[in-house]
Amino acid sequence: MKFSFKKSWTIAAKDFRTYFTSPIAYIVIAGFLFIMGWMFFFNLSHFNLQSLQYKQFGQGKGASLTEGIIRPLYGNMNVILLFLAPFITMRLFAEEKKLQTIQLLMTAPLSLTEIIVGKFLSAFLLVATMMSLTIVYPIVLVIFGNPDIGAIVTSYIGTLLLSSCYIATGVLFSAMTENQIVAGALTFAAGLFFWLINWASQSAGPVFSDFLDYLSLIQHYNNFSQGIIESTDVIFYLSFIGLGLFFTHRVLDSYRWR
Repeated sequence: MKFSFKKSWTIAAKDFRTYFTSPIAYIVIAGFLFIMGWMFFFNLSHFNLQSLQYKQFGQGKGASLTEGIIRPLYGNMNVILLFLAPFITMRLFAEEKKLQTIQLLMTAPLSLTEIIVGKFLSAFLLVATMMSLTIVYPIVLVIFGNPDIGAIVTSYIGTLLLSSCYIATGVLFSAMTENQIVAGALTFAAGLFFWLINWASQSAGPVFSDFLDYLSLIQHYNNFSQGIIESTDVIFYLSFIGLGLFFTHRVLDSYRWR
């Protein structure tokens, strides 16, 4: 069956609307904006205090807006999304299985690829919506300061790619079980594992340590936070997402033939 993005988009739009028929989207968005707002206010206050102290002691201007606010702000955003991604993805297939609607979905005139891509896009759209609401922070920095616009743009791109890896992992585990709690817990555990995997590189050999560093999700975000887009980082994230969706396809394919 030929892949149709239009069919995937129809599924994505339907599932995206479904988020807002339950408290999930409202709770996740409200929690996300509250924490991000508090962190922005804290980072901005701390930066202003540091700048004032540097001027008083004649030590120059201190850290730039990029180092003092932008990098820590979007770095913290990645941590928050690590915790929130399981809540966004846990219901995608698990709920379909629990309600016994998965059979209807899989017998519809849709390919598995179209279904999986549609489910992935619905979660991606929710994350993108959440992130779009934080644009007010860089706007404030532009009005009252002179931030590095490039670093802000690449931070958003890197965060979207990193979040997509969380989502792909969540889609996979949601397809593996009908228990949403289990799916969410496994998604968080896997995301945390690939976040911290480079910690083991400190005690590994030179070759193995490079391999562990390469597998670390956050390691590939560092260039984005500095305003740099490296093709190797983009390829890694896209490959991670592709593998997650491929394994989801295999899981659902085996489920269909049981």
